[in-house]
Amino acid sequence: MVTILVADDDKNIRELISVVLKNENFNIKKASNGQQAIDIIENEKIDLAIVDIMMPIKDGYTLTKEIRECCDIPILMVTAKRESYDKLKGFELGIDDYMVKPFDVLELLARVKAMLRRCKMFSSDILNIGDLELNHSEYSLKIKGENVNLASKEFQVLFKMSNFPGKIFTRNELIENIWGIDYMGDNRTVDVHIKRLREKLQKSRSNISINTVRGLGYKLEVGK
Repeated sequence: MVTILVADDDKNIRELISVVLKNENFNIKKASNGQQAIDIIENEKIDLAIVDIMMPIKDGYTLTKEIRECCDIPILMVTAKRESYDKLKGFELGIDDYMVKPFDVLELLARVKAMLRRCKMFSSDILNIGDLELNHSEYSLKIKGENVNLASKEFQVLFKMSNFPGKIFTRNELIENIWGIDYMGDNRTVDVHIKRLREKLQKSRSNISINTVRGLGYKLEVGK
């Protein structure tokens, strides 16, 4: 059973989130402050954390930083703070998604499920396809046994598409899965990352190609 940590000093919100998640058969651990939350994470197997920013003893930023130092689980930050600075700070510390209070609990549930799906997709550390070897735990790529340097997002895009060769991915689908639902930038950033990946694959004479499907998006294909 998937275990989710709900860390929020507001008892009403903590209970509301917990009830919604329990109704979907998730196991719930609750914390009213950041220190209590990190104690739970150090002693329990947690699969995903929902973290409020404004908590006593340790705030959500400090908690997120400490989670990232000990484990790699999806983190959804919920907060009353609406400023872009607060979102950017959260993403820089390693959160995966962000929601502003008051929020729709059904949307929160949908985001939690999407994050868990992405986590499951990335759960296998080593992926071999064509002449590529991708190591997700190290974010490393080898082509024909030779190391090829990739930026973090380049690796995530390639790993995502390599799990589903032949599947067409729209720009919006890649944005949602790699950058997150709340990404505020231009979705043309996907084109930039695809262009860089193509250049690196071609330079290494890989039998993997990323092709454009006009009007739809991109798909990864394995050549002979």
